[in-house]
Amino acid sequence: MLRPSRRNERDMTTERSTDEREGVQDCPECESNTLRTSADGSEIVCENCGLIIEEKSIDRGPEWRAYTHREQQNKSRVGAPLTQTIHDKGLTTTIDWKNTDASGHSLSERKRIQMHRLRQWQTRIRTKDAGERNLQFALSEIDRMSSALGIPRSVREIACVLYRRALEEDLIQGRSIEGVATSCLYAACRSENIPRSLEEVSGVSRVGRKEIGRSYTYLRRELGLEIKPVDPKQYVPRFCSELGSSDAVEAKTNEILDASIAKGLLSGKSPTGYAAAAIYAASLLCNEKETQDAVASVAQVTEVTIRNRYPEQIDSMDLE
Repeated sequence: MLRPSRRNERDMTTERSTDEREGVQDCPECESNTLRTSADGSEIVCENCGLIIEEKSIDRGPEWRAYTHREQQNKSRVGAPLTQTIHDKGLTTTIDWKNTDASGHSLSERKRIQMHRLRQWQTRIRTKDAGERNLQFALSEIDRMSSALGIPRSVREIACVLYRRALEEDLIQGRSIEGVATSCLYAACRSENIPRSLEEVSGVSRVGRKEIGRSYTYLRRELGLEIKPVDPKQYVPRFCSELGSSDAVEAKTNEILDASIAKGLLSGKSPTGYAAAAIYAASLLCNEKETQDAVASVAQVTEVTIRNRYPEQIDSMDLE
């Protein structure tokens, strides 16, 4: 019986598929585990005996070079990544609004009419049923409100995921789409520690504050969301920035809030109103007297709230 030579064995090893070679851990010649990949990634070589396990591997990278981010974006052949902010997650075809061909020449009148009809049909077939139309409208509302509030993209994604969960568990029935979408955005802001009060969210929404609050409480209970109470210190930097207060006022505000929270004075009170009262008290202590009207306008609370809160905050620091 003839046995294959070493040379034939090497040829048989070289002819194996790439998938099989990726699982090779030991050298078939000397049975050592000293396999290394060359610098250019084209060969797998045994450092012990010098056997080339694999050569002329397929380069799965792009054939072009890009030295800047803009060049990389222009040469890329793929679309945008998947996103939860679009009802079909971005897996769709978009027909450009420009009535020009690939060479930049204007289309004829007949072609323009045809492209217009194609755009119409493309818009219609993107939503196949009432559930997708519901989702499309709700996600567009979340995107609109997020833009108005200056909320980061990551928080928008979380809000859209919460709405998708509510839709899958049939929690939308009997409630307005705008109310549930706004409550999902508010819940996402709360979970990610983005300081946006219920008054601010209701200011850009098409529904009232009470409906948003009821929907938020219902979604938090049904979806099992574990959201911590709002820390009033989260509002301090933004409120002080809008008022133009100094760093001393901001530091004194945080000091007042720490002393008040330590004595349990925050329980049952609005975080925004408590933060506004602390800013007003700090401005008095730092001789930068802000008016109650200006602080209340920034925090979207009433002057009565500030007048009722700041004396007890000053008393908590044993100051007169």
